[in-house]
Amino acid sequence: MNTEFNLNELKAADRLPSPSGTALAIMELVQQSDATVQQVSQLVKVDPALSGRILRFANSAAFGARRPIADIQSAVMMMGMQAVRNFALSLSLIGNNSKGNCSGFNYDAYWSRSLATSVSIAAITARERTVVPEESFTMGLLGNIGSLALATAWSEIYSECLAAAEGKPLLTLERERFAIDHDALSILLLADWGFPAVFLDALKMSFDSHVAGITRIDQFARQMILARLIGNYCVTEEADRATLLPDLTAEASLHGLDESALLIFIDETIKLWQEWGTLVDVKTDVRQPLPTKAADVEPVLPGLDLLLVDDDPMMLARLSKQLVAAGNKVAVCRDGESALKHVIAHKPQLVITDWRMKPTDGLALCKALRASAFGKNIYLIMLTSTEDEDALVEAFDAGIDDYVTKPVSLRVLLARLRAGQRIITLQHELEKESRDIQRYTVELAAANRRLKSMANTDVLTGLPNRRYALHRLEQEAATALRANQPLSILMMDLDYFKSVNDTLGHDVGDQVLVHAAKLMRETARSGDIVCRLGGEEFLVIALNTDGGTALALAERIRCSIEENQPQGYILRHPVTVSIGVAGSMGAKPSWKELMKCADDALYLVKQGNRNGVQLAEEVESGK
Repeated sequence: MNTEFNLNELKAADRLPSPSGTALAIMELVQQSDATVQQVSQLVKVDPALSGRILRFANSAAFGARRPIADIQSAVMMMGMQAVRNFALSLSLIGNNSKGNCSGFNYDAYWSRSLATSVSIAAITARERTVVPEESFTMGLLGNIGSLALATAWSEIYSECLAAAEGKPLLTLERERFAIDHDALSILLLADWGFPAVFLDALKMSFDSHVAGITRIDQFARQMILARLIGNYCVTEEADRATLLPDLTAEASLHGLDESALLIFIDETIKLWQEWGTLVDVKTDVRQPLPTKAADVEPVLPGLDLLLVDDDPMMLARLSKQLVAAGNKVAVCRDGESALKHVIAHKPQLVITDWRMKPTDGLALCKALRASAFGKNIYLIMLTSTEDEDALVEAFDAGIDDYVTKPVSLRVLLARLRAGQRIITLQHELEKESRDIQRYTVELAAANRRLKSMANTDVLTGLPNRRYALHRLEQEAATALRANQPLSILMMDLDYFKSVNDTLGHDVGDQVLVHAAKLMRETARSGDIVCRLGGEEFLVIALNTDGGTALALAERIRCSIEENQPQGYILRHPVTVSIGVAGSMGAKPSWKELMKCADDALYLVKQGNRNGVQLAEEVESGK
């Protein structure tokens, strides 16, 4: 349970994957009730890359357009504004998060697998319609966004989790370190980005892989399970794919695909996946990597990692040979422009550069490095033939840390390097201390979240407890008042529970409570808050839900408990539940009155035949 995970805290600290630019503008526009297709189309046209990709998707086989679509407005009309919004969000996240600082997280493999999953789910939903393919495409691409979020928010610690996952399930490690796992964080992020509840419910069900029933949500969940298996198959080495086929074939059979039809379907999907990889700049030639060991992340090299920049080949050859002999790793460049590219790609610890070079001299190189995020902490030594004070002041103003006059004395240069190495070592120690402080802060925050979660969690069932339920209900009632939205609650009581404790003992009674709580949690929607008030009493807070919809939810929970009896016990009465339902709009009634109404409705059910549901409005009207 992640009742107290503070998503806003991470958002405020800018430590989560987030959309930007045109995608953010489209998201904000579509959220407005009076947004038009024309307005969305104009925003899309601002970004030529996004325009081309939307046209490509609208004309793709997965979308199934009956005629070629040549203009953005037609594409937006056919796809729908929500689908365009989700598509722009997906592409923005790919562009902003193709690389990162989590050394144990394979960003290329993550996006490659996500794209393969998204192409698969679009093809599956085009074949057996549950949702429109363009919306399922986005769910496939972002359905595992929680993994990327953990790698972004806690790079170093998550890398350790990935390395340790060989001996312990990754989800368990994540919950221990962060008080949340990547599945739950995926649902939180997608909910925060405004994805429909039906999609989130299906995604939640697909994570559990236990999908019962034949509703549209159930079917979409099964489709996502199959798409995820195909995505894993696509990024697995050819030699290892055979081991994945049994599970893949079994799942595909639920969708009317025998093994031969499945292989044809996969071949077609792989072709689309590779085409899409080119279109959205995602590599499709990567394969699932072996977990990175924590000890292999930062190898220790002797000496310094240097870049030597000079347009004199004789000087480059002599100095590089001498510096390598002194135990350093040396790369060479002939001008400032190529040196800047090398620094971006390889990030050396120290740069030694000549001043006078063409076309880009050492002074321009220093200014460019100091103006960039990647060059601010690089130690810079200038080689110069002048000792003119004004010239040296200009060089120091440009950002050099030290200088050596020409002709270069190796003894003097090595002395300056040792001074630079002391500074670099101090920088590394400060960075390590900073990382350690950040690490301790994260671990302390996670520990505090776990303690808060424990204080708000029922130990037996793992559900939020009475304390949390009443506090959350008061909060949600205030939110419903501000937004003038409906809010409903379900008061639930297991029938004849006392007889279970009296005849079979409290241990069996506890198992019955755990069994019933699990069914309630699985049957409720992803946005519903299921709590245990105490004893055999439970409460469900149904957000943005009117009384009639809440009544249907109550009936689903009642049926689930009635139809799924605990196994291995001879009970005097089958396990059933009585449920009272009450709904409010804004502040009428208040949350305390809402609880009383639901409790009164529950009382009537208990006074009757039990194993039923009752809406409070029906009580008041005498029905």
